[in-house]
Amino acid sequence: MKHEGRPVILITNDDGITAPGIRNLVDAVKDLGEVIVVAPDSPQSGMGHAITIGEPLRLHKSNVFDGIDSWECSGTPVDCVKLARDKILHRKPDLCLSGINHGANHSINIIYSGTMSAAMEAAIEGIPSVGFSLLDFSYDADFSIAGHVARTIAAQMLQTAMPAHTLLNVNIPKVYGEEFRGIRICRQAYAKWQEEFDHRVDPRGKDYYWMTGKFMNMDEREDTDVQALQNGFASVVPVKFDFTDERMKQNLQQQWAHITNH
Repeated sequence: MKHEGRPVILITNDDGITAPGIRNLVDAVKDLGEVIVVAPDSPQSGMGHAITIGEPLRLHKSNVFDGIDSWECSGTPVDCVKLARDKILHRKPDLCLSGINHGANHSINIIYSGTMSAAMEAAIEGIPSVGFSLLDFSYDADFSIAGHVARTIAAQMLQTAMPAHTLLNVNIPKVYGEEFRGIRICRQAYAKWQEEFDHRVDPRGKDYYWMTGKFMNMDEREDTDVQALQNGFASVVPVKFDFTDERMKQNLQQQWAHITNH
């Protein structure tokens, strides 16, 4: 595949290749470089960092985007990145963009997010990456501000010498026009989901459950993604995938010295 010296931008998502969010992302950045789309052939929300190991993966050329080299994959968002790297690009792209997701991926949502896991997989491979999410689950959501944010950040990343393992989690509030106040660099808020399971009985008398719940923010700091979004800002959280708790590591080295080897 020839790239003629232009930056190569890999685009993927978890809502599926026909979702409006990914179309808006492609439109926002397609003139910044050579865009290659590899995305799931069906919705894969909430898949996290899942990979397909028990069945074959299918990869088919797609004509969803005019003038854009695009492929649809039968697997997860992470599968899409792996296949793109190994079978389509045959080299590392300059940037990986995932999204624009229909719904929030701020705070603890990053753990469950297929959008962010796709970006994380690319970052693990040494590709500066970013996941974009709009706080609007509607299929007919207005992506105009989200597209502007995505283009602004993608352009800045291409102009900056970003570390190879850069991973950004970007969320855009559901606001319009002058309600949007700009972009803010944040920390991830401490929050969780308070789940409940609605018990029901099917027509054959067998039990089943629907998971419900609400998002609980327990972080009152003013520099968090939740706070920024509530005040009309798009939040940008730098993320790392080394989960080592360095403070705990140091404490255990001291407190457990009598049972560990030095």
